[in-house]
Amino acid sequence: MTRDKTKKGEDEYIAREEAEKTKRLKEQLKEQQSQQQREQTKAQCYMKCPKCGADLNEVTFRGIKIDRCLNCDGVWLDEGELEKLAGDEDSSTIGNIIGIITGKS
Repeated sequence: MTRDKTKKGEDEYIAREEAEKTKRLKEQLKEQQSQQQREQTKAQCYMKCPKCGADLNEVTFRGIKIDRCLNCDGVWLDEGELEKLAGDEDSSTIGNIIGIITGKS
């Protein structure tokens, strides 16, 4: 009877270990697939206009490189570029717009 209990305990331990290993492997596979999907999306969308899908061209405006679509004339800004364009003047039009967007006005 003691041997049966020991065998049952060992079987339960092995089953738990295998279940945990399977769970970890599934999580790793899910993360890898998610990373691959992010990379594919970035490759497809990088320097593409979000409005019309045409290629974006980097142009310099007031010393700041911005992305411009020559197809639809859209202008797209990376993080921090709007603040650079607004400058230090809090009373500028762009400064007011930034304040409204960020809730700081």
